[in-house]
Amino acid sequence: MHNAALQAVGLTGWRYQLLPVPPELFEETTRALPAAGFRGANVTIPHKERALALAGEATARARSIGAANTLLFDEDGGIEADNTDAPALIDALPFSPEGATALVLGAGGSARAAVWALLDAGAGEVRVWNRTPERAQRLADELGAVAVDRLEEADLLIHCTPAGLDGKGSVFKELPLRADDISRYRCVVDLVYTATETALVQAARARSVAAVDGLGLLVGQGALSFERFTGIAAPAAAMRAAVGRPQ
Repeated sequence: MHNAALQAVGLTGWRYQLLPVPPELFEETTRALPAAGFRGANVTIPHKERALALAGEATARARSIGAANTLLFDEDGGIEADNTDAPALIDALPFSPEGATALVLGAGGSARAAVWALLDAGAGEVRVWNRTPERAQRLADELGAVAVDRLEEADLLIHCTPAGLDGKGSVFKELPLRADDISRYRCVVDLVYTATETALVQAARARSVAAVDGLGLLVGQGALSFERFTGIAAPAAAMRAAVGRPQ
């Protein structure tokens, strides 16, 4: 997706590449990237909170969320953190979250971005559920949400756990959620992105519930990160086409 965008804007000397990094090597690897010629990096599970912690500077948004998915490097090796997950989520919703109720599943970096984004956009109440209740409570306390111990009816259901990320499992097997429960929500958002629609998105569409899938969010946050990396407006059409979403 990013390489397609770089080609579209004529940055032929740039390249976007995958760097699998285990948690124990994250800080060491990231600090070495500026000297290796990197302009920036996107960060995903499980590094988003640590990405913010190692940055010398951060946007107000990233600081408030407590997690970063975008790192920018300067010529002196300095690191700035940003979070493009939050605005991408709001942009992707089919209706304004102002005054709405939302249920966020998960308590990691993506969940933190979702909770902050929804509250910042004026959501009436944001609830947080996590398999480990203490993590849900901590996130809720830090960001002003409400921790819950069961999946309640809401306008928005935002799935931010890794369930189904490997393409083998299903959210319905890994979380206390049934397909028929989806009709209790006006919109379902699944941050998991796979080559085909996830079981959660399929269940929502089958029940005529609005759905936002992970690939759409991937393009949205990626476009915002691209603009931070390059200073050039992102060629959204080229990025969507690269992930099979030409519309």
